[in-house]
Amino acid sequence: MGEKQRIGIIICDRYRSCAGGKCFRAFRERAGAFSVYAEGGAEIAGFTSCGGCPGGNIEYAGEEMVKNGVTTIHLATGLLVGYPPCPSIDHFKRFMEDRYKVNVVIGTHPVPEKYCAIHERLGTWNAPEWAGRLAPAMSDPETRKAYD
Repeated sequence: MGEKQRIGIIICDRYRSCAGGKCFRAFRERAGAFSVYAEGGAEIAGFTSCGGCPGGNIEYAGEEMVKNGVTTIHLATGLLVGYPPCPSIDHFKRFMEDRYKVNVVIGTHPVPEKYCAIHERLGTWNAPEWAGRLAPAMSDPETRKAYD
């Protein structure tokens, strides 16, 4: 068996008081963007916020997580589903991958169904680039409803 993957999670500062319940649940259930990790093959090793727009904590948090052995950083689903979605999410991903040579995944827990419905009505996720951003955290409708 190989070494465990060490995961860091960065949430949107709008949700800074979030206790991480959906993220930790999804990790336990290997749901959403955590479905790629084998049971027992990964652990969560860091959890923080971006520091607020325009991501004042991204540089520090990424560096600190990597120093402490994090191998993959997940940008939480809240950056996708909040309104408006984070305008810096692609920049955060590119910056951390380039600077820290760490894998960065957009998404954590499955996108809740209620957010799919509102973003569909508003047309928020209609641009082609959204398919790739949403893919790791998108699940079937039943799972999405379970995360409402």
